[in-house]
Amino acid sequence: MTIKLSLDDAVRPAPGWVLRLRSRPGVWPGFAVAAWGFLFAVPSFVWALGGTFGAQSTVAPSLVKLAHDRVPWFLAVLWVTGFLKLFGALLGLGLTRRRDTWAGRFLVFCGGGATVLLVWHGCLFVVHGVLVEAGARAVSPDLLGLTRWYLYLWGPWFVAGGLAFAAAATRYVRLYDGRRELRLYGSVGALGALLLSVASMVTGVG
Repeated sequence: MTIKLSLDDAVRPAPGWVLRLRSRPGVWPGFAVAAWGFLFAVPSFVWALGGTFGAQSTVAPSLVKLAHDRVPWFLAVLWVTGFLKLFGALLGLGLTRRRDTWAGRFLVFCGGGATVLLVWHGCLFVVHGVLVEAGARAVSPDLLGLTRWYLYLWGPWFVAGGLAFAAAATRYVRLYDGRRELRLYGSVGALGALLLSVASMVTGVG
C-alpha cells in the first residue's frame, strides 16, 4: 500500500507562538529567568503556609525550626522572599521584548543588580562547601550533609539564576536602541548590588 503526502501535508504552518518566538531570536534567557523565579518561589510559599517538605535536609536547621514554630517575623520573610522571586520571574518576562524607555532602564537596572546578588550569594555557598570538602574549614558532623546541599544544589542554583539574568539583560541591551544608556543603568544596578553584598558580608547581616 502506498501513502501519498501532498506538499501541504508535509509542510504545515507552525503555531502562532512558535512564529512569535522565531521573530524574536534569543528570548530564551528571559524565559529561563522566569522559570527559575517561579520554581524558586514555590518552596518559600510552601514553607510560609506551614509545609516543611524538602526543608529538613536542604536548609539550615535554625531556619527550619523558625518555619515549624510559625515565628511571625520569619513567616513574613518567607512571604516577602516568595513575592520577590515572582517579581524576578516577571523581570525575566519583561526582558524578552522591547519596552518603553523608562521600563527598559528599570528592567536592565534590576537585571544587573540581580546578576551580582545571585552570583555572589551562590559563589559564597560553593566556596564554603569546597573548603569544607577539602578539609580547610570544619563544620559539625551533623551539618556536613547540609553543607553538601548548599554546595551542590543551592549554590549552583543561585549562580544559574544570576547568569540567566545576565544573559537576558545583555540581550536586551544589544538588540535595542540606547545601548550606552542602558549599559549605564545595568552597571549602576550591578555596582549597587556589589556594595550591598560586600556590606552584608562585612557586617554579617544577610
